[in-house]
Amino acid sequence: MYWRYYHDPLGITRKLVAILSADVKDYTRLMSRDDVGTIRTLTAYKEAMDTLIRRYRGQVVDATGDNLLARFESVLDAHLLQRHLL
Repeated sequence: MYWRYYHDPLGITRKLVAILSADVKDYTRLMSRDDVGTIRTLTAYKEAMDTLIRRYRGQVVDATGDNLLARFESVLDAHLLQRHLL
């Protein structure tokens, strides 16, 4: 994957990316009511999100618990995914 690197006068290398962070609303409440069903649904949603993120040239960085963190080398790709989700 190609990333743009920026070097500033202080010698710090920076990488410009767009970040997507998502989590499940009321996750604790859902787990307390039906943990098996919640995990089953969460797994299906994470698989669907992973497919969409890759379709828009992103990469899932972390998917712990009810959280999902993805990065995109292009702000436009991240924006197009966001429009798809809404």
